[in-house]
Amino acid sequence: MEAMVLEKITDLHVDRNPLAKATVPDPVPSKDEVLLKVSACGVCHTELDEIEGRTPPPRLPVILGHQVVGTVIDRGEDVRELQTGDRVGVGWIYSSCGTCAFCRKGLDNLCPEFKATGRDANGGYATLMTVPEKFAYKIPPVFSHSEAAPLLCAGAIGYRSLRLTGIKNGERLGLTGFGASAHLVLKMARYKYPDTEIFVFARSEKEQDFARELGAAWAGPTEAMAPQKLHAIIDTTPVWKPVVEAMKNLESGGRLVINAIRKESIDKQYLLHLEYPSHLWMEKEIKSVANVARTDISEFLELAANIPIKPEFQEFPLEEANKALLELKERKIRGAKVLKIG
Repeated sequence: MEAMVLEKITDLHVDRNPLAKATVPDPVPSKDEVLLKVSACGVCHTELDEIEGRTPPPRLPVILGHQVVGTVIDRGEDVRELQTGDRVGVGWIYSSCGTCAFCRKGLDNLCPEFKATGRDANGGYATLMTVPEKFAYKIPPVFSHSEAAPLLCAGAIGYRSLRLTGIKNGERLGLTGFGASAHLVLKMARYKYPDTEIFVFARSEKEQDFARELGAAWAGPTEAMAPQKLHAIIDTTPVWKPVVEAMKNLESGGRLVINAIRKESIDKQYLLHLEYPSHLWMEKEIKSVANVARTDISEFLELAANIPIKPEFQEFPLEEANKALLELKERKIRGAKVLKIG
């Protein structure tokens, strides 16, 4: 099969082609796995974290990609539900133990044996991949391959983030950063909480304009003060400045939910600006989001199909994966980036 392979940890400021195009052996499904012919794979900031070593793969080389849409073309002997020809998606959660206290409570995202697609197992920057059957999700027919791909991570993690805010209809919601995940959260929040005003903080004027196009009540720079205090804010950025700036915009008792696997260290010194009276006092909270659970993906796909939520996206051929990653690194963002494969 053809794949774009990560062979070493590197700095994207120096190495602008971190992935190498390669022909590698076709994967063979084990008894509980399905083999997918990949149609599309979303490009996520977490791939930058892998390439640059903030969440390094346990072994190299590895095939990245965890927003995968493909068709089942072979099945292991223990596969029961999925059939050849089914179109399915794969997200960041590749597998979990299924028996620990977290898994039994539906919190398989917190499982000590959590394995990530495209990090702990080969992912979707390839023409073929395997995945355990119970971690593959049927894609509703309303979505094209490229529309469905960003829903599997950017959408599902946004769904989990919105749920973790605890926001109620009519309360004010903020989004800091406005890329693949945040633009889907805005669409979702407008549907679920029709009386909730949404305020967007984004570094570029293009992103602010995009947020207003999608129905934001207000949009401004990262460091701006919103016209009103906000009951909850979701941070979807890879850096620290938006965390500190968001806290000053929270209402008393408000909650900031950080939607990121890792934060870059380029502006970590900004945490020195964090002051207890103005940023944390009055029972403000900071909550992280860890991965996604299986239920996040399945529930979000159903919700997205019912609304329906259609992501904005740009397509790239598989061999231009490096270009898509560099544009993401350089914050050239309007919606999501998707590799069109096959």
